[in-house]
Amino acid sequence: MIGDQIVHNKEFTPLFFKTEIDKRVSQLAREIAVEYDGKKPIFIGILNGSFIFASDLFKQVNIEAEITFIKLLSYKGTSSSGHVVRSLGLEESLFNRHVIIIEDIIDTGTTLHSFLPEIMEHQPASLKIATFLTKPSALKYDIKADYVGFEIEDKFVVGYGLDYDGLGRNFNNLYILKDDDSGQTE
Repeated sequence: MIGDQIVHNKEFTPLFFKTEIDKRVSQLAREIAVEYDGKKPIFIGILNGSFIFASDLFKQVNIEAEITFIKLLSYKGTSSSGHVVRSLGLEESLFNRHVIIIEDIIDTGTTLHSFLPEIMEHQPASLKIATFLTKPSALKYDIKADYVGFEIEDKFVVGYGLDYDGLGRNFNNLYILKDDDSGQTE
């Protein structure tokens, strides 16, 4: 069995293994494919964290679809800076398109609270959210994901695209910080 990981001198222990993650992503992909069959949705992955989840999900959504990415930043270390910065823009037209936002994690909801009004200005036909993780107890804004991989407690996690100051994204499994009571905020 896979053991603990050390990232920036902090110890992380396994929370979800790759087999569990793959199974859940496949389930989400099937749900999306059924709902969006014939609608040609456009997926918008929020970088950097969502890229692994977005890739795995998109490969399994076996309908006609497009994908693009946008970079929004709000993290510094294990906590939020409280300020969302958009550093790469959206070039595709979303007018009258079915849009699915792909997030790695929704905890406070700050990132999406800042970004969703901007998306709505483009007048999409529909807008839904797919997230790998959600932390219901950490929410500060009324953000509800339509497709959720896993709900977790308000603890800091790394792996499967999520990082701690740039490290740990490449772990196949999801790891939780041992002895964490600080939470992870976006």
